[in-house]
Amino acid sequence: MTTIFRTSLRPPDPADIENLVRQTGFFSAEEIGIARELADDGLAQGHSSHYRFVLADLDKRLAGYACFGPVPCTQAGWDLYWIAVAPAAQGQHLGRALLERVESAVLAAGGTRLYVDTSSRRQYLPTHAFYARQGYQKVAEFPDFYAPQDGKIVYAKVLGPNGA
Repeated sequence: MTTIFRTSLRPPDPADIENLVRQTGFFSAEEIGIARELADDGLAQGHSSHYRFVLADLDKRLAGYACFGPVPCTQAGWDLYWIAVAPAAQGQHLGRALLERVESAVLAAGGTRLYVDTSSRRQYLPTHAFYARQGYQKVAEFPDFYAPQDGKIVYAKVLGPNGA
């Protein structure tokens, strides 16, 4: 099995991204719709889109993806909007490989900080551990942000030679 990484969206990708995000079982219908919307925008706008993508194809099927972009009104801050790996491809370090490619792309574009928002729900404990293993630090927490008992946690990483 060969994994191919790419940064250009193809016409089937928005539907494949929607399906992949749904398969994870982590996201609401509204969140799934947003993931599709960002991919639709990226496909329609191309390089003019605010959203950038790294996609991982395993045996010619979408196995994971990340969506990221610069934070408006900052000099070097970037947001990681989405990172998701198909359940069948989890545990193979694909998430780490996607994140490393995002970090490299951010650095190449002059970014020095990458921010990640995630849920505080118990279901996300493995996600929190993933970011910690990749050198991200929890920098903020907002209780009950998304819903009662569902807070927002913000992780950040300084990229480049001065990074952690």
